Amino acid sequence: MTVFHFVISFLLAYFFGSMPFGYWIGMLFYKKNILKLGSGNIGTTNTFRVLGTRAGVAVLLLDIFKGSVGALMAYIWGPAPAWTVMVVGLGAILGHTFSMWIGFKGGKAVATSMGVLLMYNPTMFVIAFAIFLTVILLTSMVSMASMIGFTLVTLLSIFWLHDWLLSIIAFALTIFVFYRHRENIVRIKNGTESMVHWGLGYWRSQSKN
Repeated sequence: MTVFHFVISFLLAYFFGSMPFGYWIGMLFYKKNILKLGSGNIGTTNTFRVLGTRAGVAVLLLDIFKGSVGALMAYIWGPAPAWTVMVVGLGAILGHTFSMWIGFKGGKAVATSMGVLLMYNPTMFVIAFAIFLTVILLTSMVSMASMIGFTLVTLLSIFWLHDWLLSIIAFALTIFVFYRHRENIVRIKNGTESMVHWGLGYWRSQSKN
């Protein structure tokens, strides 16, 4: 892949990653501007909080999909080294975080990153998704699942896979995800974080009420 080809692939990945499905679904089906509600993010966490479980699941899957499509832009010129999938996929992650469709605002890059991971290392994606769902089932908090999921993927990349590229990118994204969830961390500490309407955390809170 030449530098020109890489730049085009990266820009295409950014284009797909920029698609603000959370915003579009909110406006089209719920008549709500998700940019002005909750945290103002277009990703899975805020969609669950503002629009509910069905919309949250839809945005989760769509954001994973656009991350995968973005990563696959590495192959539009033909066979390419595996590392280009991850690096080109960063364009999709960047697009999701700074979407050109909505004034370069965006989400926290969790689901889109998982989509890139799916194309780079499907086994690690399955593990990451299992961790994500398990933590949601236990806590009913998408934010908690996101932070724990990224942390564990980073540790597994370093100590199990010994994949230096994935380790570096996962570590950088983990720091970014924690930074973008800083308000969620405060709410978790205060016991006021929003929960999805299923899982042990939600059921426990309902039984107390």
